[in-house]
Amino acid sequence: MEKQPQVAFGWAARDASGVLAPFSFSRRATGDDDVTLKILYCGICHTDLHTIENDWGNAMYPVVPGHEIVGTVIDVGRNVQKFKVGDKVGVGYMVGSCGSCESCSEEYENHCFKMITTSNGVYHDGATTYGGFSDMIVVNEHFAVHIPDNLPLEKTAPLLCAGVTVYSPMKHFGLNEPGKHLGVVGLGGLGHVAVKFGKAYGMKVTVISTSRNKEQEAIQHLGADSFLVSSDPDQMKAATGTMDGIIDTVSAFHPIAPLLFLLKARGRMILVGAPNKPLELPSFCLIQGGRMLAGGSVGGMKDTQEMIDFAGKHNITAEVEVVGMDYVNTAMVRLAKGDVRYRFVIDVANTLTTA
Repeated sequence: MEKQPQVAFGWAARDASGVLAPFSFSRRATGDDDVTLKILYCGICHTDLHTIENDWGNAMYPVVPGHEIVGTVIDVGRNVQKFKVGDKVGVGYMVGSCGSCESCSEEYENHCFKMITTSNGVYHDGATTYGGFSDMIVVNEHFAVHIPDNLPLEKTAPLLCAGVTVYSPMKHFGLNEPGKHLGVVGLGGLGHVAVKFGKAYGMKVTVISTSRNKEQEAIQHLGADSFLVSSDPDQMKAATGTMDGIIDTVSAFHPIAPLLFLLKARGRMILVGAPNKPLELPSFCLIQGGRMLAGGSVGGMKDTQEMIDFAGKHNITAEVEVVGMDYVNTAMVRLAKGDVRYRFVIDVANTLTTA
């Protein structure tokens, strides 16, 4: 692969140890339909951890992670219509798709079989995609979104993945209707945003977790209506058949049969977490009551812009811990332990140095 013209710098993992270290590389020139961003902040997603440690067996080292990117436009191609230099822009999980399949034509680029991930993917020109743990990025304008002026950038970055990952399936599976009862499994990076969206929709929201550790925070700070401890058989029995829908955000192996019984007849549960071990699904959990189980993977670009605009209208942001680039390895260790409230965000612009 021929070296590309724009010099870039970031942090990369070289092997399945997942240890990140400084990495010099290059990016393509700004094409006619491209915008080039100076990266200001980048969130750390559980997918980044899975990828750098090769949990899914698809890592292409060196891996520069990061797909919750906010930055400032520093260059635009001659055909660009959506953006101008100086605009605040977000880039999420994908930077390309085929543009011609049924999914792309229906604005579900996230379902395109040729979808190109922002990190650890292969672009149309054959180049490996490097993510937002870096100083700059070049993207086709179609795969960037405007950031509302009222949203603080560091708290907006996680919405580019975590936000749309819950917003899109909530919208498309009807888990956004005022007055309906929504269960949110797991109160992490995705779950805490799902609570905020659910309340903004006017829903009754119950957080479902294995322990009471986050109960006070869920109700008093995030606005959940109730808290259900899934390891408590009496609580689970009392809640049987009470929820219209559930969004399951847990990215570790966990029993899902007990959760399905929380649904009303014809209720639906959407999986958006990605455990690295198969989940167990007894068929009678679905057959009894006509319950439905589906999955969701981020969202198309239309949904992503719509989600960001909705967040701006309702002042929804992620709860974040801002860290420097030299803290990323510690952050990954803490993320693996669930030791973050609720999303790490790297202050790239102020802490990424070549020295």
